[in-house]
Amino acid sequence: MRIGVVLPQTELGGDRGAVGAYGQRVEELGFTHILAYDHVLGADPAVHQGWQGPYDIDSTFHEPFVVFGYLAAITSLELVTGVIILPQRQTVLVAKQAAEVDLLTGGRFRLGVGLGWNAVEYEALGERFNNRGRRSEEQVELMRKLWTQRSVSFEGKYHTVIGAGLTPRPRQQPIPVWFGAATDRAYERAGRLADGWFPMMEPGPGLDQARERVERAAEAAGRTAVELGMEGRVSWSGDRDKAVADLAAWKAAGATHVSVNTMGAGLMGVDAHLSALEQVAADLV
Repeated sequence: MRIGVVLPQTELGGDRGAVGAYGQRVEELGFTHILAYDHVLGADPAVHQGWQGPYDIDSTFHEPFVVFGYLAAITSLELVTGVIILPQRQTVLVAKQAAEVDLLTGGRFRLGVGLGWNAVEYEALGERFNNRGRRSEEQVELMRKLWTQRSVSFEGKYHTVIGAGLTPRPRQQPIPVWFGAATDRAYERAGRLADGWFPMMEPGPGLDQARERVERAAEAAGRTAVELGMEGRVSWSGDRDKAVADLAAWKAAGATHVSVNTMGAGLMGVDAHLSALEQVAADLV
């Protein structure tokens, strides 16, 4: 099981030095990858009355593809979007950006995608919120063609590409696409189309049921369960024993990857986040 970290971008702010120091120290500690969340913009609760989202206009989010270009130059870590909100972005442009990050990392990139929850963000980016699941399936199909074929002609329900292609194409052909999944429909989609998936729950009966749905969908599509990766998440609470137990629980549940998330744990500044990860790393030796 490969153990990485979640980039605590809401608490590192816009300091380039903090992002760079974080990435380099994480690699020194032996973690295998950095996972980054995605929000292009946040909603203003003063305008959107009753706003209930976990993030808003004052929450700091770096643009994942751009920050990964920076991290690719100063680390040798695998870089993972966890997840890009794919249907609110232009498909061909995402394919191009992903291909570039894959080249810059030497093939150490996973494109995690999901549907998101922020209708305000969709509206601002000029995309429809209510058909995002259906569009995402076509997006993944088109991106994989663009990553592997010199010239693509594609006429789908939502996209038309006639005799065009990306250059340079990525080192990985195709780039692994992992899906965030928290509903029955998403589990089915992950099993049928994804290279791996991100459960939105802890190990236990709920995860067992979700994994069964994913694997059943994979088998129905002519795939095998062993083809699918699964990445869990462990949230740091300041309790080292709990962190060790949580990592062990994910390993027992069959996770191929897990990320340690220090965001939201009351840590301020890059040094505090790295201090927590140093404790986790020491217990993994």
